[in-house]
Amino acid sequence: NIFDSITHSMTTIATGGFSNYNESIGYFENPKIEILSIIFILAGSIPFIAYLKFISGNKKILFSDIQIKGLFKVCFIAILIMFFYLYINSENNFLTNLRISTFNVVSILSGTGYVTSSFDLWGQFSLVFFLILMFIGGCAGSTACGIKIFRIQILWLFIKNQIKKIIYPRGIFPITYNNEKINDKFISSIVSFIFLYFSIFFIISILLSLAGLDFITAISGAATSISNVGPGLGEIIGPNGSFKDLSSISKWILSAGMLLG
Repeated sequence: NIFDSITHSMTTIATGGFSNYNESIGYFENPKIEILSIIFILAGSIPFIAYLKFISGNKKILFSDIQIKGLFKVCFIAILIMFFYLYINSENNFLTNLRISTFNVVSILSGTGYVTSSFDLWGQFSLVFFLILMFIGGCAGSTACGIKIFRIQILWLFIKNQIKKIIYPRGIFPITYNNEKINDKFISSIVSFIFLYFSIFFIISILLSLAGLDFITAISGAATSISNVGPGLGEIIGPNGSFKDLSSISKWILSAGMLLG
């Protein structure tokens, strides 16, 4: 209906993920709604400056920008991994596995947090896999959350560069990103950001454990709060769970985590 359409359109393009149904997008059980949601979640995960450049005449920006290409590569690889895992370990047919793996991977990777099924019941691998996706996030300059694709790309370039320097001590290997040279000060800021990000994550995890939460709930709660994703993992705050049964101190800790995120 109109109300549901407006509500979900706002939280789709904003990658907010809030639904007026406990079952989230899974309430509708409609592949068309899921496909539309995927399209506009990805649209919200792309840097908005790219749209301005596209309108200004740079028609190749959506295919040439390294960060955007990185987002789609990560999505594609993650969907393939989850699809094959479900194909081997579940009784669903080919299209159903492809549908639920695509939607849930895109939703969690972007930080939207919509769900169509309780992925925390798919086995231990899915718990670790979706926990990793929570940290990645979408592109910088978008509505997506997490560490952001470009920081992970630059960190990877930095690690490769350091390995080259070990092998070739006298070599000079400048780091470039999107055809621009990256200076050491900028790389230091990236490394510092990621270090601080994970430091806060571990602190929140420890505090939630001290508040009485089990291991899975504590680490997923910390990850989902600092990454601003939405659902956690486990029986309490999992995809079909809720944060309402947590203690007051846990809610205060998670609130602080969301603000820091």
